[in-house]
Amino acid sequence: MHLPAVVAAAISSFVLGGLWYSPLLFGKAWNRANGGVPPPGHPARVFGISLIFCLLAAAGFAWLLGPAPALQPALTTAAVVAAIVAGCFGVNYQFSQRRPLLWLIDAGYHLVQLLLFALILGLWH
Repeated sequence: MHLPAVVAAAISSFVLGGLWYSPLLFGKAWNRANGGVPPPGHPARVFGISLIFCLLAAAGFAWLLGPAPALQPALTTAAVVAAIVAGCFGVNYQFSQRRPLLWLIDAGYHLVQLLLFALILGLWH
């Protein structure tokens, strides 16, 4: 596992999340679909833990790719993992009766996140 690439992938995911869930992109729609109440929690704690989860996800993705990743297998892995994540989120969102728009925004973020992982980890080895 190439640690600088994993860190870069994690940071790219973190930055993507900041943009994705900002008012510039989907933040307003996500907030409305989530009931219109801003999520509780201290921002430093929320962002710090989110960065740790981004590192965990990037490291897991890198582990799936193996020691000498290439772009095409990385993109295939991203597609498969995105389908699994979207399906798992979909089941949870159905049982918790969340709106389809919320699923689209969240699943869309993870699809782009995984594509970033694939590009960074597949090209930087």
